Amino acid sequence: MGRMTDTVKVLLIINVIFFVGTLTVGDYTYKLFSLWFFQNDNFGIWQIITHMFMHGSFMHILFNMYALWAFGSPIEQMLGQKKFLFFYFSCGIGAAIIHSLVNYYHVQSGYNALVEAGMNPEGIKQLLNTGQYSTAILDSVSRETLESLYISFNTPAVGASGAIYGILVAFGMLFPNVALFLIFVPVPIKAKIFIPVLIAIDLFSGITGYSLFGGGIAHFAHVGGALFGFIMMWYWKKNQFNENRWD
Repeated sequence: MGRMTDTVKVLLIINVIFFVGTLTVGDYTYKLFSLWFFQNDNFGIWQIITHMFMHGSFMHILFNMYALWAFGSPIEQMLGQKKFLFFYFSCGIGAAIIHSLVNYYHVQSGYNALVEAGMNPEGIKQLLNTGQYSTAILDSVSRETLESLYISFNTPAVGASGAIYGILVAFGMLFPNVALFLIFVPVPIKAKIFIPVLIAIDLFSGITGYSLFGGGIAHFAHVGGALFGFIMMWYWKKNQFNENRWD
């Protein structure tokens, strides 16, 4: 895909530093820098930014940093450094917003269902803090609702994937006919087809709960990053962004 641009290089280095730091320090860094549900005691406003530099595994950071290099460098060359940084962080923040709104829906739905079933606030608080509850509540509230409530409230989001999906959308809009290869599919697919299909898979997985790529994936964060990326690129293309770099 060509040389790595300066801003992409700095972002990659920061991500690696955060990842090595988490391996060294451990759970404390995840608790401090991951994005928690905003009503969780672990939530901090800075996490809207810092979660983008946190990754849960070596493969997680490897795929994200490869995509940042491969697709981010040509986007930075087109947009310029300052505009690219604005785009990158806006997509990441947009992903965090959509992810948090979806979590809020799950938490609020579960909370309301428990209240209607007669559970008092202390019982709900205990469930959120410990995951423990009386099995009698299952006569009124499904196990899936309880699990969704608990997971949404207690599972932090990590990773640059939301920002990466925004970059993918930008790449597809700027270079629609570039052929890309999907893992396990040895046939080149044009970006204008490959990227929408990838986003559609995430949307399907987010709605149905059936993930084609395994569990623990914040599908709506991916969709959120892609949505914000599309809105910005559509606006900039409409207003001739190529003639208005911010460098």
